[in-house]
Amino acid sequence: MIVYHGSIEAVEKPDVLRSHRPLDFGKGFYVTSVREQAERWAKRKAALLGKEKAFINLYEMKEDVVGLIVKTFDEDLEEWIDFVCSCRDGGEEYLAYDMVSGKVANDKVFRVVDMYHTGVWDKERALKEIKVYPSYDQVAFITQRAIDQMLVFQSFEEA
Repeated sequence: MIVYHGSIEAVEKPDVLRSHRPLDFGKGFYVTSVREQAERWAKRKAALLGKEKAFINLYEMKEDVVGLIVKTFDEDLEEWIDFVCSCRDGGEEYLAYDMVSGKVANDKVFRVVDMYHTGVWDKERALKEIKVYPSYDQVAFITQRAIDQMLVFQSFEEA
């Protein structure tokens, strides 16, 4: 399966140590199966950092997960929102996994997570507010072992 990583550089050797802040699924190296999603992220990151170029990195992701601990969020948004809140708040439960995968919510997720996290909205209200892109996904490689076992760099292109 081909997956993509949007960046401001070519990333031939992904490294989990370069992740500086916890995102939806904690600190890690993130990829998606949706090329447009990676392109959008690369361009956004380049604009934020004042860079002229953005890149889409392509990897072959192996299908057989042998000996890795994987957490997958399917349609259960209740568990997903609690996990995302925990990770964005600096929680470390994600460290129990080598890989975490699931959907990506739209830009309203930041507002919804904040409203839920601060107690302004209860979980039921927050879940009603979240609109999930059905075709967008993300895989966070939490450990270098998972990257080394699962990802093979193929190429990169300018976004």
